[in-house]
Amino acid sequence: MARASARRHAQAAFQIALERKELELWRGDLERIAKAIRDPLLYPLLESPKIPFSEKARILSQRLEGVSPLAMNLAYLLVAKGRLRIVEDIVSEYERLVDDHRGIAHAEVATAVPLDEEEKDKVIHRLGDIVGKEIVLTARVAPSLIGGLVARVGDKLIDGSTKSRLLSLRESLIGR
Repeated sequence: MARASARRHAQAAFQIALERKELELWRGDLERIAKAIRDPLLYPLLESPKIPFSEKARILSQRLEGVSPLAMNLAYLLVAKGRLRIVEDIVSEYERLVDDHRGIAHAEVATAVPLDEEEKDKVIHRLGDIVGKEIVLTARVAPSLIGGLVARVGDKLIDGSTKSRLLSLRESLIGR
């Protein structure tokens, strides 16, 4: 539920930013809002039901001086609705939407052993060919894979692991 709400808020912010040609301004404003919300002294204050909204809005406007009025309205809305916990998800989703708009996809790749730079470049180019976008790669080691790799690009999962192939071979041998 919270993830879907964050996605809706991010999409609305993205549409406004795109129409107004303010993608980077909004990115910065959303990051400033998230940074303020991470403040361990500010967050409980903004979430407290004992403090009136008008006081919360005053504190937030002081803390976020210089943030665009529309982004401030989003911050006020999240405070009023008690939804501050989704701010980080809004920022992540907004950044994904901006990257997608610019033809950039983020890929998470797991391999049994660390990749060297040449191997990373090959994976980046191969995944780029598959999804038709520029790839930003995050690589991690997962020894349980035995060999090969597992890549996630957006909602696509590409499983080229040795473990997956062995499991598939095992199932075909026992007749499943």
